[in-house]
Amino acid sequence: MKLLKIITVAISVMLFIAATPLSTDTEKSDASHHDIVSIASDADNLSTLVTAVQAAGLVETLQSEGPFTVFAPTNEAFAALPDGTLESLLLEENRDKLIQILTYHVVPGKVMSTDLEDGMMAETVEGSSITVDLDGGVSIDNANVVTADIEADNGVVHIIDAVIMPSEEESSSY
Repeated sequence: MKLLKIITVAISVMLFIAATPLSTDTEKSDASHHDIVSIASDADNLSTLVTAVQAAGLVETLQSEGPFTVFAPTNEAFAALPDGTLESLLLEENRDKLIQILTYHVVPGKVMSTDLEDGMMAETVEGSSITVDLDGGVSIDNANVVTADIEADNGVVHIIDAVIMPSEEESSSY
């Protein structure tokens, strides 16, 4: 149940980040909005995340003003979870766990890759902290950033290759 909540929260945060303005540049006259949810919905490799955000009820949150930074796991990252984990998290009775997992993937504010420092810790919307490692590329809690700095109207999305989880104490019931 906790895992489902975490995933839901993380996805919500990710979607929320995408809603942050792409620029304060008044030259941009594009009337369409590209919030975090819209960006994730438009990306074929983030469809599982979108499903999880919807199941967690975090769509509106991730479409709100923000800004948010979302570390968005790919479909392959979700597929790499132990058998039955994702299916279990998507059940209504595990919604709190999904929210917890998803919000662990979201950091308040807009954090671009150029803002990251090795060993840096950032508090997530879930309440725990994630750790940045810049040795051999950019990783967040051992998940590699495969695409960075996808700007949204309400933040930024960084695509990662693994689903990250809060500490074992927080996630002991997965």
